[in-house]
Amino acid sequence: MRRRRVGEGVLAVPAAFWLVAFFVAPVALVVWYSFGYKPGLFGTHANDVLSFGRYGEALNATFAATYAQTLQIAVIGTLAALVIAFPMAYWMAIKVPPRWRGLLIGLVLVPYWANFLVRTLGWQIILTPDNLLSRMLEGVGIIDGPLAMMYTRAAVQLGVVYNYLPLMILPLYVALDRLDPALLEAARDLGASAWRALWTVTLPIAAPGIGAGTLLVFVPLMGDYITPAVLGGARGSMVGQLVASQFQSAQNWALGSAMAVLLVLTILVTVGAALLSILAVRSVVRANRAVRLPETAGAAA
Repeated sequence: MRRRRVGEGVLAVPAAFWLVAFFVAPVALVVWYSFGYKPGLFGTHANDVLSFGRYGEALNATFAATYAQTLQIAVIGTLAALVIAFPMAYWMAIKVPPRWRGLLIGLVLVPYWANFLVRTLGWQIILTPDNLLSRMLEGVGIIDGPLAMMYTRAAVQLGVVYNYLPLMILPLYVALDRLDPALLEAARDLGASAWRALWTVTLPIAAPGIGAGTLLVFVPLMGDYITPAVLGGARGSMVGQLVASQFQSAQNWALGSAMAVLLVLTILVTVGAALLSILAVRSVVRANRAVRLPETAGAAA
């Protein structure tokens, strides 16, 4: 038995090596750089003197304002992706015949396989004031002048929802694919309305997919650099741009590393707070759904 366990453990060695080499080591290096400083005009970093000074520099008004905007864009983008993806995933998993589901999954995945930058540049072309979309909206009277959405926060919001929507659809589809339509029919036969069946039957089954999709969208969205750089300009900047500017333009790797560490920590804190809130809500819902039998006179005696 002991030899068998050792043999099974060997199978995890490649994955463990990959995780350490390409995740743990780079993150540790960034954390190490964050305790250093910029040695001079042409230097990038030095760690002969360690301090928390870069974290104090990173926690300035500009970073706080940009982080608040980033967090708002990420939360709204994640919720918008969930609202759009849930009906789509439900339709694919429940309403569409099984022979067509593979085709629909392919249609969801194929745009995501295209280069991230190319897809974002496509929205830059669409949102320009002199493009077809602007002329069509003017023609039908929806807007009075050229479309003024480019290089705004709204453009960034639209871009992130489009770019990360497949990451929300697929986990939801996998979760909802396990839903037996007979459960919904049974809920209807027992007198439950459509909304009641959704709340008591569909959502509990889809909860793992909702959690996985939310993490897959929220975490990379918080560190997105391409979408705000292409669509946002100065009014749609996000924290990823600040971190990148310290590494590329300012050549201050210590300050950029401190900003990156703060970004990772804030993401972990936000996700942890959200998970705790979800667990609290689930406990309250389960307590309210518990069946309490009335005490009879015999039981009381």
